[in-house]
Amino acid sequence: MWGRRTGTLLRVSGLWPTGVLRRRPLNCNAASLAGSNSLRCWNCGGLEGPLRGDRFFCPQCRALQPPDPTQDYFSLMDCNRSFRVDTAKLQHRYQQLQRLVHPDFFSQKSQTEKDFSEKHSTLVNDAYKTLLAPLSRGLYLLKLRGVEIPEGTDYEMDSQFLMEIMEINEKLAEAQSETAMKEIESIVRAKQKELTDSVSRAFEGGLAEPAVETW
Repeated sequence: MWGRRTGTLLRVSGLWPTGVLRRRPLNCNAASLAGSNSLRCWNCGGLEGPLRGDRFFCPQCRALQPPDPTQDYFSLMDCNRSFRVDTAKLQHRYQQLQRLVHPDFFSQKSQTEKDFSEKHSTLVNDAYKTLLAPLSRGLYLLKLRGVEIPEGTDYEMDSQFLMEIMEINEKLAEAQSETAMKEIESIVRAKQKELTDSVSRAFEGGLAEPAVETW
């Protein structure tokens, strides 16, 4: 319920990040983007080549290694597996990782490293977008806990919430000034915080089902 409610509120105000709302929850297993899961570097054969924490490069030959198929988005982005995320820290981590693996920095490298760079960069982008937005972050958390809400699932809105949406739509239609728009934005953000806090409490309780019900 919460995802539909918050998504509706944010669509009304135009606050929802582009391309995230209708996105299918991303697979928590990065295997489709990953290369070998060997314990040896693909380039020099040295041990401990694949990723260990932030080790994207072989410690011996410095060749870029394939993504780790067992690493989830929270681990990759150095975040606690929680609904509450420090978005400033998340953005810093995103920029840090892209400075390491962005394809622009591998134009003179081997084709293998170019390919790995593309995969790493795509994975980092997906992880960042998923964890940045409350809706996709919550869906991803549920998926990690073995609960998946099918794409396109329609949840009925209660009449009180539907009335709130209608009132916001009416205010948007009647707004004639920037001040009026800011007031509506404040209302939407306050409601978003209320719903976000409700879902956070459900997740922090350690149970997935209450989070789904709140959704």
